[in-house]
Amino acid sequence: VQLVESGGGLVQAGGSLRLSCAASGRIFSINTMGWYRQAPGKQRELVAAVTSGGSTNYADNVKGRFTISRDNAKNTVYLQMNSLKPEDTAVYYCNAAIATYSISYTDYWGQGTQVTVSS
Repeated sequence: VQLVESGGGLVQAGGSLRLSCAASGRIFSINTMGWYRQAPGKQRELVAAVTSGGSTNYADNVKGRFTISRDNAKNTVYLQMNSLKPEDTAVYYCNAAIATYSISYTDYWGQGTQVTVSS
C-alpha cells in the first residue's frame, strides 16, 4: 500500500492550496483518512480527518479555513486550504487506516509534502 501526496508549494499569506493524497495497492477497505502537519521543532499534529462515512473533524486553528474531503471511489483524500497564514508552514502528511485483507486496519503514511506560506 502506498499513499502519494501532491499539491504542496509556496504561497503568499492569504492564498490557497489544495493537497491530494491517493492510496494505491492491495486495499480491502479504508476507514479514516486525515492530514497531519509538522513544523520545524514541533510535534506532528492533526490538521483534519474524515471517516468513511464523511464525518469530519478539524484542529481549532484551521476551522473555517481548511476543508477536508474524500473520494471513496478513487481512494483519495483532499485538503483545501484557504486564507493561509505563515504559521501554517509545515510538512503535511497524509494518513489512512487501511485494511488490506480483512477488517484489521493499519495506519499508513505518505511521504510528506512541504507547504510554505510567506508573509
